Amino acid sequence: MPRSELFPPIEPFKHGMLRVDDLHTLYWEQSGNPGGVPILFIHGGPGAGASPTHRRFFDPTHYRIVIVDQRGAGRSTPLGEIRRNTTELLISDFERLREFLGIPRWHLFGGSWGSTLALAYAQSHPDRILGLILRGIFLMRQSEIDWFLHSMRTVYPEAAQQFLEFLEPQERDDPLESYWRRLTSPDPGLRMSAARAWSIYEGACSSLLPNPDLIAAAGEDTHALGLARIEAHYFRNNKFQPESQLLDQIDRIRNIPATIIQGRYDIICPIVTADALHRRWPEADYRVVPDAGHSAMEPGIRAALVGATERYKALR
Repeated sequence: MPRSELFPPIEPFKHGMLRVDDLHTLYWEQSGNPGGVPILFIHGGPGAGASPTHRRFFDPTHYRIVIVDQRGAGRSTPLGEIRRNTTELLISDFERLREFLGIPRWHLFGGSWGSTLALAYAQSHPDRILGLILRGIFLMRQSEIDWFLHSMRTVYPEAAQQFLEFLEPQERDDPLESYWRRLTSPDPGLRMSAARAWSIYEGACSSLLPNPDLIAAAGEDTHALGLARIEAHYFRNNKFQPESQLLDQIDRIRNIPATIIQGRYDIICPIVTADALHRRWPEADYRVVPDAGHSAMEPGIRAALVGATERYKALR
């Protein structure tokens, strides 16, 4: 019977802080088998950070599990820092970490914004990649950003109302710029309140069925501040040029083993984006989970992700 549940909790066998410039220092950790097949967990957001649960998608007897909090996220410092925070620099950070850890090639495992970075990094360094496991596809196109800011209200009007009511009525037509002013305010209390409202909005829309634990976690200070500030920063400043770049460069990774896992009712990253990727990349294994939303913790998504990591044991 194929495994569908997460593996038991584990602790890292090694962790540390990697200074990547005179501003940013990244938290990294390794768990599982020190001599196992390396796999990099790439967290979402942008800015969400990783958690101990993320180690549990992988068989610790087989994989050398590498996790890093991206610039400004999670345990990396400074928290929520948007200066010198670009897609190109995040890709260079992964490459620097790979070299630091002495890893010749590794698998990539990323969902949502993690799928964006996995594709971008793989297309920049295809010779370093053993395989790709991608979930909840996000390609950083303007239509996807507009959906998040303006159109999720068609499915989650209550969450959107709370998101917009944080703003003055005259500001609600442009929530990105209105939140941006607060998220970059010199007032730390205002920054934190705006970050919490932004993050809870995303958390409330992330699961097929209401999940109070997910919403509570979204409102936690470290998670909320990193997510909201960095997500708004990327939505404003770091789109690909051209915006179809990740689709246009599929030939660079076409022959790398890949699995795309998508919740049918994913509202954060609607299935139309995963479908576009699948049509450009029919060689990839495409699996639609019929009863799931966005979160990696949705039962069907979780089972599909664990199933993928189990199948990838055959790849070395």
